[in-house]
Amino acid sequence: MFEELLQSSYFSIFLIIALGFMLERIKIKGLSLNVSAVIFIALLFGHYGVIIPKALGNFGLVLFIFTIGIQAGPGFFDSFRSKGKTLILLTLLIVGSACLTGIGFKYAFDIDTPSLVGLIAGALTSTPGLAVAIDSTQSPLASIAYGIAYPFGVIGVILFIKLLPKILRKDLVAEAKALEENRRGQYPALKTATFRVINTNICNKTLAQLQLRAITGAVISRVKHNDVISIPTASTMLQEGDMIKAVGNDKSLDQLTILLGERTEDDLPLSQTQELQSLLLTNKSIINKTLGHLNLQGTFGCTVTRVCRSGIDLPAEPDLVLKFGDKLMVAGEKEGLKELAQFMGNDEKKLSNTDFFPIATGIVLGVLVGKINISFSDSFSFSPGLTGGILIVALILSAIGKTGPIIWSMSGSANQLLRQLGLLLFLAEVGTSAGVNLVSTFQESGWTLFGVGFGITIAPMVMAVAFGYYVFKINILNLLGTIAGGMTSTPGLAAADSMSDSPAPSVAYATVYPIAMVILIIFIQAIAHLII
Repeated sequence: MFEELLQSSYFSIFLIIALGFMLERIKIKGLSLNVSAVIFIALLFGHYGVIIPKALGNFGLVLFIFTIGIQAGPGFFDSFRSKGKTLILLTLLIVGSACLTGIGFKYAFDIDTPSLVGLIAGALTSTPGLAVAIDSTQSPLASIAYGIAYPFGVIGVILFIKLLPKILRKDLVAEAKALEENRRGQYPALKTATFRVINTNICNKTLAQLQLRAITGAVISRVKHNDVISIPTASTMLQEGDMIKAVGNDKSLDQLTILLGERTEDDLPLSQTQELQSLLLTNKSIINKTLGHLNLQGTFGCTVTRVCRSGIDLPAEPDLVLKFGDKLMVAGEKEGLKELAQFMGNDEKKLSNTDFFPIATGIVLGVLVGKINISFSDSFSFSPGLTGGILIVALILSAIGKTGPIIWSMSGSANQLLRQLGLLLFLAEVGTSAGVNLVSTFQESGWTLFGVGFGITIAPMVMAVAFGYYVFKINILNLLGTIAGGMTSTPGLAAADSMSDSPAPSVAYATVYPIAMVILIIFIQAIAHLII
């Protein structure tokens, strides 16, 4: 009866996942496998003949890669602009060292070229690489070699990534905290301050004439004139002795002190008809529009003092583009705030709800992009494949944010759930597929090719650490994602992703993976045609 149940894919896959999570909780000297434990259970099941359908694994892969791309999209382009050259160089080093290691072993052990390119593709777990290897050599030896190198290509990257923080003696929690502090440091903290107008040069002039926000970057949130506190408008005229409350960073508040004349410790409390509220942007029609375009002051008589996005307070500048889920701190009259809340949406439920239409549409577009085949000559063509197509589309859509009524984003909880589900399905299928012929392949083909595949997998990761960590001084979390991306290893990303709450590994992976995929395809075709 139990054997019959094991032949049922839905029973087997959840049994593998359950046992994987049990194995995950076992720690040896503080080291555990986390979610990647599932693949080791799957290898064992695969060895004993349990098979998970490939379609189910692809379904999981699609979900996992799409959610990674959606999360990493905004950070991907920032990362590429700031660290693009370094990451391209490191990716070239990873793929190049893998190929050079393979070529060295070819001459040392007299390995034929079809087997060589198959070993390289398997060691880097690259399905597009295998397709190119088969197409370039027209030999079944490429597939056999790929099958030999693939299991350790999967397991080796996972183990290397899991062990690397221990080897380098790095605390990933502390590293994630440092990265977050560095990110926040790019946006100086916003503070409030009160000023007294004593500079006669600015008296009897309106805020529109003075352009205080444009000059200093500070936002005037309220003005006190003749003991009356009001929310300022563009036509508010400043008089000598007026009190002003403003929001800004240290630099902008210092500049405001120079312009106005005196900084005081007084406070300007809101009157009974005024309030300071935090409003949530959930109205799709105003996403991707700037604060200046919306003119909330002129329309609702309300002043936006700051915008909170992903835990960071951003100055309320006129050219700030608003995103879905932004929290706006707004000062104004109660009636105006009530109308503004309706205009903004201010609906927590919309933020937590999951809209599956953009998810399904994005995946469909990704699959179609993956089918594109670009031919540069009779001997060289390129196709992104399933993984590459979906990742590229997800990155672009996430960065765009909104197209008409469609919002290309997901709540954090929905993203995490779909990512975890997709990852578990993918690991279970990959593990059982790799485990089926693991022992028999070694017996038939010997251990030489396995040893070569082992070397091709390990060498580029060691090179990545040597140059990435010690030369380029890349943060360990970024380095883990870069290694996974450079090795085109989705299971490797799963291992890195499970070790920290930081999005840094995912962003680095998303930045590096497309580059590595293209470089690997070019190198495999070059080896197949040039190395005899």
